[in-house]
Amino acid sequence: MSSVRTLKRGVDLVAARAAALHAPRASIGSTMLRRELSSAAIVRPTAPRSLRSKAPIAVAASRAANKAVRYASSSNESLSKTQLYDLHIQRGAKMVPFAGFDMPLVYSDMSHVESHMWTREKASLFDVSHMVQHHLSGPGAIDLLKKITPSSVDKLAPNSSTLSCLLEEGTGGIVDDCVITRRTEDTFYFVTNAGRRTEDLAYLTAEIEAYRSQHGADSLKWDILEDRALVALQGPLAASVLQPLIHTANASSAETDLSTLYFGNCRELHLTLPDGTPTPNPLLISRTGYTGEDGFEISIPTSGAPNLAEQVTELLLADSSKSRLAGLAARDSLRLEAGMCLYGHDITTAQTPPAAALGWIVSRDRRDPATATFNGASVILSQIASPKSIAQRRVGLTVEKGPPAREGAIVVDIADPANPVEVGVVTSGLPSPSLGGANIAMVYVNTGYHKKGTELGVKVRNKVRKAKVVGMPWVESKFHRPPQ
Repeated sequence: MSSVRTLKRGVDLVAARAAALHAPRASIGSTMLRRELSSAAIVRPTAPRSLRSKAPIAVAASRAANKAVRYASSSNESLSKTQLYDLHIQRGAKMVPFAGFDMPLVYSDMSHVESHMWTREKASLFDVSHMVQHHLSGPGAIDLLKKITPSSVDKLAPNSSTLSCLLEEGTGGIVDDCVITRRTEDTFYFVTNAGRRTEDLAYLTAEIEAYRSQHGADSLKWDILEDRALVALQGPLAASVLQPLIHTANASSAETDLSTLYFGNCRELHLTLPDGTPTPNPLLISRTGYTGEDGFEISIPTSGAPNLAEQVTELLLADSSKSRLAGLAARDSLRLEAGMCLYGHDITTAQTPPAAALGWIVSRDRRDPATATFNGASVILSQIASPKSIAQRRVGLTVEKGPPAREGAIVVDIADPANPVEVGVVTSGLPSPSLGGANIAMVYVNTGYHKKGTELGVKVRNKVRKAKVVGMPWVESKFHRPPQ
């Protein structure tokens, strides 16, 4: 069987995830949401191995719902369109609902697997304009960000970024993951997930209003950058595609040379349009991405230039031997191979950063319980200090050949094959295109089963398939970093 046929169900899975993320949710601060997520995503803690009972444990309630949802395109709700929607249709995209938007899943020129491998070997362009771009400024910007995230944003140099999380007050649960960029001393740009738009905006509004009530209306200015498109150029040829397009007139070579723009940094640069003129607005070019490959996320301001997003996209796709469009299917399999989380599946408010194997985002200088002021600090810092207190951990699994372990599949202890004990649940899983179709999965397992090399089983199609805990990522990241 070809790898394309083997991975056909992976495309269906992405569509199902799209529909799940498009479903309405309760508000962030509600007790109902916390209760729903707790029951849906947390596996109850168990005793040490020698004392563990064989009684079944709670698993993801979303399993049944996911089985019922096969195709995201079944949604009849009104969908938003990105500024590149017409281009996607012209390029033969199969469109599906995702986070309230009509988004490309795959394109007619390449299958999911072919697009995935093209990204690993050349460069792919993803439309990520559905993501929410924010601008936060004012004398209170640092203090606010240090309350709602565990990051030392005050230590960031201008035009540098960090991966972070918005944290729920009290619990330390992950409201959303985000990338925060410090632009100037008290000005920040950050991007949050499209699927969490409603919840994030309610959360941020409440936090900002509370801060302003104490420090004055002028202490913070917050804007959603609705007039910006966002595209991600990813792959080993990304720099060679983008560099010739940088407009160099009236700019220093140090600024326009992308070889000195390293992972986690950004610059505002113009591109050169086909008539030789610069883009009317500078683009914010950040060296980052969601695939594990080298690449850039490019924020395109379109105020006064409504066609700029399409013009920039056409420029980036001009050499089809290097760069092509890619959709949600490839984006999902690429990020999973890179060990990156998908919100609503691998992370929710039911998980803290330490439980989600993201404890490293808690900056070292913010780990003193006496001075830590971020939301949920007491919970998060106690988990970092005592990892055994964490009920479940996010880990990677490799699963034996055969049908892949999909989201919602039950993870079991196979010490007694006749009576396998449920110890976890799969949150993301598919055959890895880069690893020849090997089955990989991201899972939450009870503490004690999380160590590398632990042999477990996964229930797939009513059969227990052998699996082993492994480190992530499965495909090593290739970020462009400064020379050592």
